Amino acid sequence: MKILDWYILKRYLGTFIMLLLLFIPIGITVNLAEKIDKILENEVPFIEVVYYYIDFTIYFANLLFPLFLFLSVIWFTSKLANNTEVIAFLSSGVSFYRFLRPYFIGATIVCFGALILSMYLAPQASAGFNDFKYKYLKRGSEAQETKDVYRQINDNEFIYATNFQPKQKSARNFTLEHFEGNELKFKISADRLNFNEDSTTYTLTRYEKRIIGEKNDELISETKFDTILPFEIDALTPVSYIAETLNYQELNEFIKQEKRRGSGNINIYQVVAYKRWSIPVSAYILTIIAVSVSAMKRRGGMGVNLAVGIAIAFTYVFMDKVFGTIAEKSTFSPLIAVWFPNIVFGILAFFLLRKAKR
Repeated sequence: MKILDWYILKRYLGTFIMLLLLFIPIGITVNLAEKIDKILENEVPFIEVVYYYIDFTIYFANLLFPLFLFLSVIWFTSKLANNTEVIAFLSSGVSFYRFLRPYFIGATIVCFGALILSMYLAPQASAGFNDFKYKYLKRGSEAQETKDVYRQINDNEFIYATNFQPKQKSARNFTLEHFEGNELKFKISADRLNFNEDSTTYTLTRYEKRIIGEKNDELISETKFDTILPFEIDALTPVSYIAETLNYQELNEFIKQEKRRGSGNINIYQVVAYKRWSIPVSAYILTIIAVSVSAMKRRGGMGVNLAVGIAIAFTYVFMDKVFGTIAEKSTFSPLIAVWFPNIVFGILAFFLLRKAKR
C-alpha cells in the first residue's frame, strides 16, 4: 500500500505546486499591467519593483492558498477517476477511508507549510507590499488614523488630539488626562505637540497644566514647555495594516496593548490573528470536499467536477470575506466570524464524505 500512498501524495503535492507556479506569474502580469503607469510616473527604482513583486507573490500565495489547494485536488483526483484508477484502488479491497490517508498526509504537510508562511513569512511580505503601495501607488492616501485620535496609554492616563501628523511627529489640540481611580488628578493641554527625536522629549506649545485640588485648582502655564510623556509617538496611531505585518507572538502582544489603549480596531486585529490558524486548518476540510466531489467518474468528465469545485471554492472565499468584514465593521465576534466558514464547510465535508463512501 505504500506504492498507492506515494503515488497519490506525489500527485497531491506536485499538482498543488504546479498550480501555484502557474497562477503566480499570471497574477504578477495582471498586477503589473494595472500598476505600470503609476510605477513609471513615480519613477520607482527597478530593484524596489522587484522586491515588491517578491512580497506580492508571498502575500497572495498565503491569501489564496485554500483556493489553489482545492482546485489542485479536484484536478488530479478527477483525472484519477476518469482513468478508472480510483475504482481500481477501491476494487482491490482498499476502503475509502484508507484511500484518503495519503490525502491527509499531504494536507498535513501543506497545513504545516501554511502555518509557517502565515505566522512568519507572510507578515514580512505584507509589510513590504503595503509600504510600497502607500509610498508609490497610493500617494496622498493615509495609512494611519489622523483625525480625533483618542487613546488610553496606561491604566491611569488618556490622551486626545484633534489632528495627528505621523510624518512630522506632531499633533494639534493635544490633551492628557491623569486619573487615579475615577478621580481626575491633573490635565495637560497644548495647542501643539512636537516630538524631538534627538532628545526623545516633547515640546508643548501654549502649555497648560491644571492640577485638581480638593477646594481650588492650580493652573501652570508656559508658552513652550519641554517634557517627557509616557508614550511613543510612532505607536500612537499604528498603520491600518499593522496587524498583517506582525508575526503571531508580536500580534498577540500588540492586541493586548491596543486593548489597554482603548483602540477601536481590536476586531480588525483579532480577525487577522484568528485567520493565522483557520486558513491552514481549511486544508483538511477542502481536501475532504475536493476528494468527495471528484472521486467518482461522471458523464461530464473533469469539466463537471471542476465547475462544482470552482463554485464551492468561491463560495468558501466569499463567506470568508463577508464574515471577516462583518466582524471588522461591527461588534460581531471575530472568533465566530473567522471560523464560521470552516464550520459550515466542515459539516458539508462530513456529508459529502458519507455520500462518496457509498
